[in-house]
Amino acid sequence: MKPEEFDFILKEGEGQFIEFKENLDKSLAKEMVAFANASGGKIFLGVTDKCEVKGINVTNELKAQILDLAHNCDPSISIKLEAFRNLLIIEVLESRNKPYSCSQGFYLRNGAQSPKMSRDEIIEFSISEGKIKFDEMINDEFDFEKDFDERKLEQYLKLSGLTKNLPTTEILLNLKVAKMIGRKLKLNNTGVLFFAKNPEKFFFVSKVVCVNYRNNEKVDILDRKIFDEGILSNILEAENYVTKHINVEFEIKSLKRKEIPQYPKAAYREAIVNAVMHRDYFEKSGDTLVEIFRNKIIVSNPGGLVKWLKEEDFGKYSRPRNPLIAELLSKTEYVEKLGTGINRIRLAMQELGLPEPIFEYNSSFATILLDKTKGKGEQEQSQETTQKTPQKTTQKIIELIQENPNITRKQLSEKIGITEDGIKYNLNILVKSGLIKRIGPDKGGHWEVK
Repeated sequence: MKPEEFDFILKEGEGQFIEFKENLDKSLAKEMVAFANASGGKIFLGVTDKCEVKGINVTNELKAQILDLAHNCDPSISIKLEAFRNLLIIEVLESRNKPYSCSQGFYLRNGAQSPKMSRDEIIEFSISEGKIKFDEMINDEFDFEKDFDERKLEQYLKLSGLTKNLPTTEILLNLKVAKMIGRKLKLNNTGVLFFAKNPEKFFFVSKVVCVNYRNNEKVDILDRKIFDEGILSNILEAENYVTKHINVEFEIKSLKRKEIPQYPKAAYREAIVNAVMHRDYFEKSGDTLVEIFRNKIIVSNPGGLVKWLKEEDFGKYSRPRNPLIAELLSKTEYVEKLGTGINRIRLAMQELGLPEPIFEYNSSFATILLDKTKGKGEQEQSQETTQKTPQKTTQKIIELIQENPNITRKQLSEKIGITEDGIKYNLNILVKSGLIKRIGPDKGGHWEVK
């Protein structure tokens, strides 16, 4: 570390990536865990909380103690040690192997603090990091004898080009959608979503909602259908719904006429498959939506980009939220190759001479297909609206909190018109930016505008 860099850090003080500790004590493991569960950071041994440089005796024994603390965390934490002047700098590296814990529990860096996570926070954190996957969880409510639909399995095998040369039980085990627990065959959530007679019996979030509007606003609904017969049927029915409700032009240059659809089937089929495959099935406040407007189609699903996929890697390769659902779909004609769906949508639109598709993601994900009447100006307007919407939403949230500090996420969702997940996302932004503060617990507490 360069002296001028250290002087700058000392002047700035503790924060999201910096922690000062005067001596080695039992709280060091807690701080390492907190950084490892966040985005990494550096701990300066020999500096007080008041930014006073006291120094510390850097010995091999001290380094061994620290390495031992990091190794004994669960899982082990990767660190780098650097002696600087009379200080020891511990650099905690970010890893994908979250969450981390020590003997004192689970901690997460938040600003200059390292608070302990509650049970619910640990579960939510594990879900966000992909350690708990909805599609792999065993569904104890599913009764194989009563709830399994053999016809749906046959439909899947046909679409996958597989022959039924094994007993049903062995096929399900080989597809990894079931396990033998004791003497009973138990299906996981993927198996239920694909092969249950009545998926809505087990999931409120299994359906796909299709809506056809008169114009380009969500005002006059011409038609609305809800499909909830399992993942494969939902995709097929939603695709057929779009095909039925979009316009078709006819070009006659010979004895045989040529049909030119308003949108390419490859584009909206892929958008529907992506929405079903990548939606956040833990999120219960929103539906997978296929909305047809006069001059655009919007396919959306709860759950934006997964936390472990960087924005710059979007569209380049796939790291699915639901890998087992993705694997089963990849064996069918619906998915040619995982990770290429976004590019196929772009290519299909380009081949028909249509505008570049728009992809929006925050707390949800949306694919927007525009027809020929929607030129560059319309795209720019859509992008401008996308940029302005979060600012308008957070401003409205602040106004409603000022009116009623005890307002709940559900009440905010109803008043603003976005999902509770969207409200939670915007509240986190406001808290992190220091504009609002939560006083007391989630239940029984209140908000304070700072």
